[in-house]
Amino acid sequence: MFDLETVQLWWLIGFALFFALGWFAARIDIRQVVQESRSLPRSYFKGLNFLLNEQPDKAIEAFIEVVKVDPETIELHFALGSLFRRRGEYDRAIRMHQNLLERADLADDQRVIALAELGQDYLKAGILDRAEEVFKKLEKSPQAAAARTHLLEIYEQEKDWNRAIDMQRELDADPRELAQYYCELAASEAAQSRPDAARKHLAAALEANRKCVRASLQLGDLEQAAGRLDPAIEHWKRIESQNPAYLALAAPRLYEAYRHAGRAEDGLRLLADYLERYPSLDLLDIVFQQTLEAKGHEEAYKLMRDELRRNPTLLGLDRWLEAQVIAAPTPDKRRDLELVRNLVHGHVRRLARYRCETCGFKARQFYWRCPGCGGWETYPPRRTEEFELTP
Repeated sequence: MFDLETVQLWWLIGFALFFALGWFAARIDIRQVVQESRSLPRSYFKGLNFLLNEQPDKAIEAFIEVVKVDPETIELHFALGSLFRRRGEYDRAIRMHQNLLERADLADDQRVIALAELGQDYLKAGILDRAEEVFKKLEKSPQAAAARTHLLEIYEQEKDWNRAIDMQRELDADPRELAQYYCELAASEAAQSRPDAARKHLAAALEANRKCVRASLQLGDLEQAAGRLDPAIEHWKRIESQNPAYLALAAPRLYEAYRHAGRAEDGLRLLADYLERYPSLDLLDIVFQQTLEAKGHEEAYKLMRDELRRNPTLLGLDRWLEAQVIAAPTPDKRRDLELVRNLVHGHVRRLARYRCETCGFKARQFYWRCPGCGGWETYPPRRTEEFELTP
């Protein structure tokens, strides 16, 4: 048996041995690094220095010089090409990746990557036909999934919704996006006075996504255009079971349909019930305007007073002041109230925007597809104030 001193001695010897081996390994690594660094062109180190000193333009020029001196630096070609694309210098990015693809000694895996990079260059530059041609060449490569995603993006930009539907199905279809493509086709058919074809597309949209609010809105529009008000109302009322947050989009349609059917009071009662159960600034605005028109400023004033107590908002205050201005007993009182209301109204207009949840793009009107990032259904049907200022 080993005594304690012997064990401690072996531990010390082992520790020293491991330390020595680590030192030798480090020396070997350092020599290798020094040898490799000596083989690099001086322009490479100049480029690194420019990067460290936050001079990206000079760094790029230095790295381009490295590529000219040492064409074997393939990874640097890729890095420069991607950098040019991010900076919006699409012509230079395209030339960089085209030069790579012309090399006979380029490995197959690197050729696939270069082709994918070239496709992205064309896509960002807006040369969609060439981008599509490149990505189709990649459909049986390791880059196939990314290529299909880019092809879908191209079809969306070209508004080629039939091919977008086919590609979406290949990509394990997102039901929300698939339904939106059918809604786009339906909108196109309706614009060309082909309601039956539009209805077929909307039926396909609801089959893909039963909660597609847009399809219900469009079906109601088709029925209303045909003079069938009751079916139109039923389509719009179905939105409550799909997503009640979108009822504000249907509210003006519903009231007009009820009014044309001679049941304006029923329509206003329905919207007031929606407002109580699903508070919304847009819905509040519609109910206020219709109450003011149908029942006068006193009822509109009571509505806004009760709403402000229940759910205080700047829009509510603005509409309450509007009712006060109408009911003002004297011209001086009216001018004073108008001064206050104009101040509040200016703030309301700045906050009365929709905001994309993905990229933050703000717009005065509602979009099913964000103009900023291209995302579908990324705009909540609520104004900015409802997220920022509502207690």
